[in-house]
Amino acid sequence: MSDDTTYGVGEGPTANVSVSLHSGNIAAVRARVGKRGFSAYVDAAVQRQIERDNLAELTNAHEAEHGALSHTEIDAARALLRGDADDARNAA
Repeated sequence: MSDDTTYGVGEGPTANVSVSLHSGNIAAVRARVGKRGFSAYVDAAVQRQIERDNLAELTNAHEAEHGALSHTEIDAARALLRGDADDARNAA
């Protein structure tokens, strides 16, 4: 595997890293998934946070260019995120 290979969010081989977490968070994760599911749980949480950060960046860029999103646009986006395609079309 080449060192210059880049992977998208949620892609590529796994690698061991060392992170520091609050003891309460560690206990809560272990209570939910056990010791063997810990890495997968944390990886999924990191991926969701990256997706949220990306969405915030897109929203900020859109609002900088076009102004604040309207309530109708926000309702349509929420419907899309929930999978309510008909509601999204009706809101737009």
